[in-house]
Amino acid sequence: MDLLAAVNAAFGHIESIQRRMSVHDEGSELSRVNAEALLRPVKVSDETFEVLRCGLEIARASGGAFDFTVAPVLASWGFLPANLRRRAAGTWRDISLQRGNRVHFNRPLAIDLGGIAKGFAVDTAIAALRAHNVSSACVNAGGDLRVFGASESLIHLRHPVSARPIAQSICLRNAALATSSPCFTRQQWRGRRVSHLVNGESRGAFVEDVSVSVRAPECWLADALTKVVLNADTPTATCLLERHRAKAIVLTV
Repeated sequence: MDLLAAVNAAFGHIESIQRRMSVHDEGSELSRVNAEALLRPVKVSDETFEVLRCGLEIARASGGAFDFTVAPVLASWGFLPANLRRRAAGTWRDISLQRGNRVHFNRPLAIDLGGIAKGFAVDTAIAALRAHNVSSACVNAGGDLRVFGASESLIHLRHPVSARPIAQSICLRNAALATSSPCFTRQQWRGRRVSHLVNGESRGAFVEDVSVSVRAPECWLADALTKVVLNADTPTATCLLERHRAKAIVLTV
């Protein structure tokens, strides 16, 4: 096994996802979708189409508790580029995925894949390491991680306010863990607090002193389900967690 080649392949997959799905890169596939999909169907790569398909699946199942069309709101608050602002913006219900990996918008909207693509990038890195016969590894993208192998990994969560590690740790083996919290991105906007986390239904900011971590088989799923736990009612969140063999850890003050 060539360990250096395996690591380079893993990083290459992460860089590829970044190039295709970043809203901060004007040349990315996602930026092209946001600019053109209202006018005509836009063809994208298999990877981007798969992330969009997975995101829509979770959006439907959660009744919009996970919604990756909140980019216009985040842009208006200064978290995302200003060109993503939209008047009377649509929601995930206005996205049409068509044959041939084509994406079309039925109303003006903009997508931000920040709540799912990082987890997907971690998953592709894990797949690359396994393809190079690596027996165990941990890929940590900062808040989104996945491990595989015979041994358990000890994961320490941070307190949502102090950012210090809490006493309780998590033993993770052949699974993924993702964490979402508004505590470290909150800022003032026009006299009120906002964060990078948005409620898909109300389009309001999530600013409470809380963090949600979800353990799931895949990292994209753990990443998306953290937003479901934050935004959905308890029965909906519990149903989705059970359906996907996932578990949530909620930390509050």
